[in-house]
Amino acid sequence: QVQLVESGGGLVQAGGSLRLSCAASGRTFSSRCMGWFRQAPGKEREFVAAIRWRDSSTDYADSVKGRFTISRDNAKNTVYLQMNSLKPEDTAVYYCAASQFGTYIGDLANARKYAYWGQGTQVTVSS
Repeated sequence: QVQLVESGGGLVQAGGSLRLSCAASGRTFSSRCMGWFRQAPGKEREFVAAIRWRDSSTDYADSVKGRFTISRDNAKNTVYLQMNSLKPEDTAVYYCAASQFGTYIGDLANARKYAYWGQGTQVTVSS
């Protein structure tokens, strides 16, 4: 079992930055794909960014490319989401997700490929 705890959310003005963190329990973090998803009020959950464990390759939603950066620190069991040039449409609850141990995910945007989810952290961007 893996527990994920997100932090770093908050209220920021448009154009500002935030860095989200997701700390994972256990000793198998380095062998899990990690992803960030978000859900705005009245909308479905959507993919934001993800990073594989095998080669640290990444993928991003078109809406955040060039503004958001995902990274991981295996020594700290933590994945980060650096969010720059934030827009009001980025307002959502952001969720961290982890794959099963040793699983390679081809389609990182597919939420069904992730086995574990955090409770989420609220990000609000004011205009």
